[in-house]
Amino acid sequence: MLRMTEKSTSPPLYPVISEHREGLTTEAHDWTMVQAKSLVEGQTVITIDGSLPIEVACETLLNNNISSAPVYDSTPATSTAIDHPRSYIGMFDYGDLISYILIVLRKEFPPEDESTIEIKELIRKAMGGEQVPVKLASDLSRKNPFCSVLPEATLISVLDEFSCGTHRVAVTLPSGELMGILSQSRVIEYLYRNIKHFPELHRVASKSLRQLQLGEAPVISIDSESIVLDALSLMNKHGVSSLAVIGPTNSLVGNISLTDVKHIIKNQQKLLWNSCFHFINNIRISQGVIDGQGDQDRHPVFDVKLDTTLLMTMGKLVATKAHRLWVTDEADVVIGLVSLTDLLRAILNNTVNQQ
Repeated sequence: MLRMTEKSTSPPLYPVISEHREGLTTEAHDWTMVQAKSLVEGQTVITIDGSLPIEVACETLLNNNISSAPVYDSTPATSTAIDHPRSYIGMFDYGDLISYILIVLRKEFPPEDESTIEIKELIRKAMGGEQVPVKLASDLSRKNPFCSVLPEATLISVLDEFSCGTHRVAVTLPSGELMGILSQSRVIEYLYRNIKHFPELHRVASKSLRQLQLGEAPVISIDSESIVLDALSLMNKHGVSSLAVIGPTNSLVGNISLTDVKHIIKNQQKLLWNSCFHFINNIRISQGVIDGQGDQDRHPVFDVKLDTTLLMTMGKLVATKAHRLWVTDEADVVIGLVSLTDLLRAILNNTVNQQ
């Protein structure tokens, strides 16, 4: 099993954002005042008509290789009038799809006191075998709300949102027009690429995960022989986006995340009843075939140690495009997890909040 180590972090994959772009001072030392619009310039936003069936919405995510998209109300009053831009009613992501799958296959319904009119209607249609419009499943997982900020919003205000667990915000013009989607991963990438311009941030980034008290949270894991449907149920129950898959010797053999559900869609749900170990290997083989690379080079287990620096952790997340890294001890036993939310919260607490 291949693991990314501290020495294997790739060099920057994209050009460093110019320090003269709008939103940055010429000195480029105050990252907190960078404006949201400068990080979504030129972005093409994929949106989903709320009246479309969930299956079509899933195809939209798959075909565009994205994990989430804004859902808009397609009624004439909000979608066709020139002076009325689209009304966005939520987001749809793979977490919502997992919640929907569990309602249909496991009858795992949200608690009655959390069920809105939309959720009750979704359950009624799903149980009756009817097509379910994606607007009813928008933020079904309760982990992916539609949050918006103005283009002039500063990066520090965006970090306030992200540190509370929000994964992405819509950058919206005063007219309501959607300019772009700013994600946690995009912010981490920006800060990592430009960290030489931010001395205060570099000071924090040079500290280890241990020093920043990161990476030692309880780990939600599943046995490698458990079926994939059980893994999805466990993620849904605990409200987490990734599970550690543990082998017979208690070592980390892989992980299953929300975005892996796309492989279930491609295989007409047959993989739901496979073991987690088989599922992981199926993904490795599939990606190896698609990309013309060996599976071990394509789907490694990404982990760090407690003594890994925040900067190295950021670099590994940027290079691998992962949203989280497992923290392992010297015996490769999983002892924790560090996510994009954890990193952004640490940056906020150890720079701005200490000034």
